[in-house]
Amino acid sequence: MTTTLRVCSLYPELMNIYADRGNLAVLGARCEWRGLGFQHQAASVGEPLDPERHDLIYMGGGQDRDQIAVAHDMAETKRDALHAVADRGAVVLAVCGGYQLLGHSYELGDEELPGVGLVDLRTVREPGPRLIGNCAIAADLGTGQRVIAGFENHGGRTHLGPRERPLGRVIRGHGNNGRDGLEGVRRGKVIGTYLHGPLLPKNVWLADRLIELALDIELEPLADDSLEDAAHASARRAAGV
Repeated sequence: MTTTLRVCSLYPELMNIYADRGNLAVLGARCEWRGLGFQHQAASVGEPLDPERHDLIYMGGGQDRDQIAVAHDMAETKRDALHAVADRGAVVLAVCGGYQLLGHSYELGDEELPGVGLVDLRTVREPGPRLIGNCAIAADLGTGQRVIAGFENHGGRTHLGPRERPLGRVIRGHGNNGRDGLEGVRRGKVIGTYLHGPLLPKNVWLADRLIELALDIELEPLADDSLEDAAHASARRAAGV
């Protein structure tokens, strides 16, 4: 029987800037090339999320107006299911706007958007310029320290709670808030990050690691990752690493 990675993307028609859909394409390709099955479903506004049906939940970033609609719907229709997903050890990957909504709230001007509270963080739209540019961080997802490279563009400043762990430490770029040297969040298999570009095509080692975590397996290296390695090297150079 073929092992299958079951993925659900949240609000893909609304939360998909910076080609975030490419993250799903990479997960599918990495599975296919290894003979693993890949199933993708979506859950959007007003649609329930079955917490037992998926191995990996994915959410990208979006414009402010879309994020406002998504925040309220996710808190109302998917909060409990997302907590059940995390509690049973499935992977949750959230990028940029999706990352901000993993926490308690996002203060966006005069409006405070609700988060789902999967992790202890808050995001505030503070005075000052947007945090924009190529970024590289040092991260360890259980296989030793590796570099994750991508592009960040966010007006919100995210602050982790005192017991929360970042996804990584900033080598080049701004990170969560431009001050504390931290980027993203990781609690168990719940991962949030500001890095777009999209994220996984630039860091296929991370895609492979997410598949391993989701399926509780160990992947063998593919015979030829030269193009993928070149994409990662290019992203690192762009960040000055």
